[in-house]
Amino acid sequence: MENRVYLQPAYILHKQAFQNTSLLIDFFCVDYGRVRAVARGGRRAKSKYRPLLQVFHPLLVSLTGKGEVKTVAAVESSVCAIELVGERLFSGLYLNELITRLLMSNIEHSMLYKNYQNALLELQGTEDINTVLRRFELSFLTELGYGINLEQDCVSTEAVKADNIYLFVPDHGFEQVVAVQESGPSATNIFLGKHIMELRQLKFTDKESRDAAKRILRLALQAHLGGKPLHSRSLFAHRA
Repeated sequence: MENRVYLQPAYILHKQAFQNTSLLIDFFCVDYGRVRAVARGGRRAKSKYRPLLQVFHPLLVSLTGKGEVKTVAAVESSVCAIELVGERLFSGLYLNELITRLLMSNIEHSMLYKNYQNALLELQGTEDINTVLRRFELSFLTELGYGINLEQDCVSTEAVKADNIYLFVPDHGFEQVVAVQESGPSATNIFLGKHIMELRQLKFTDKESRDAAKRILRLALQAHLGGKPLHSRSLFAHRA
């Protein structure tokens, strides 16, 4: 990454207090991916940056510095922030936390940036939340190099069939199972073929299908998140 970056399209993923009056910010930049920077004086009441340094606000940021952590030199915006409330706000915070936790710093992910921006706009609109999140999670895993094959049995390479039952192993895929233990098709890593197919098409016919899609993506992501839970998920649980 260059020592000086001018007017880079970016969103704020996360920010926290730093020293007396500054902010430590994780930006998601179109050309540089996740970038950490210090906004000096960003917490001061009279800071010219303070009104702009909000999540879901499309920004143009200028950064300087030779080290891993940059310094915010300027912040501009000509558009309003994307407004999210309720579960849609929690969903946006969930996307931010996923990117912050799993994306390596200073690596371009321009397609993921576009998918993220589209997801925020869809959350601001009327698009089904479950569909928005599953679409982004699938694209996110693909961008990281861990895309899920929703079309074929990973052992036999035969097409997934609606009436079959499959075992899902993260980073490996779906394998048909002939017999299911007492836990039945609702077991954590056992899925009906029709639910896999509906996830591939992002067309969910009922709550069971939506829940299965959520479980598949949670298993796939947890393999890379490790034992530390996502804080944003607790927001959904609290609201429920």
